[in-house]
Amino acid sequence: MLNMNFLERLVIETADMPWQPSPAQGVWRKPLEREDKESGHTTSIVKYNAGSAFKPHPHPMGEEIFVLEGVFSDEFGDYPAGTYIRNPPNSVHAPFSKEGCVIFVKLNQFDEQDKETVRVNTSDTQWQQGQGNLQVMPLHSYVHEHTALVKWPAGEQFVPHKHFGGEEILVLSGEFIDEQGRYPKGTWLRSPHMSEHHPFVEQETVILVKVGHLPV
Repeated sequence: MLNMNFLERLVIETADMPWQPSPAQGVWRKPLEREDKESGHTTSIVKYNAGSAFKPHPHPMGEEIFVLEGVFSDEFGDYPAGTYIRNPPNSVHAPFSKEGCVIFVKLNQFDEQDKETVRVNTSDTQWQQGQGNLQVMPLHSYVHEHTALVKWPAGEQFVPHKHFGGEEILVLSGEFIDEQGRYPKGTWLRSPHMSEHHPFVEQETVILVKVGHLPV
């Protein structure tokens, strides 16, 4: 097990982590949280070398992906950087990458009733007005769980707030800041149920945010 105590706050600068081999040749990963070595609840950064592929495999409790670099593909399509993907519980696919890619992956973390398949190319999706000067791009919602991109303009501050069901952030660009630290591009943060902070930025920053999904 790795980082499976959801009562603790985690901050991981993924850019500083070494790549580890996966079962597929040419596919590498940086595990962030993991229930078991090759099964169960898992969150990772994964890199496909050009021309690498995984054999067909199932997702017993779903798979969630955000493409960070390159083009990720499977038998159903090609997904360029900025694409958000949800494959529901018991779905099966055979992923590969012709040119190489880097993806953020969450495995086996769905509610078994959440059966929606999602494909969002965020590069051609409009932003919506959020609180203050924030811009928000909703990606998926189910019961208490909400996933979105949030764009922070330079100098923006958000009100102090708590996270019912926790909060998870991946910094996609810029630098995210709160009273506990500064988090550059590539930082992954996991904050537990009812944690509180007062976030702000100094430069334009985009984050991938998930809230309401951790144990309460």
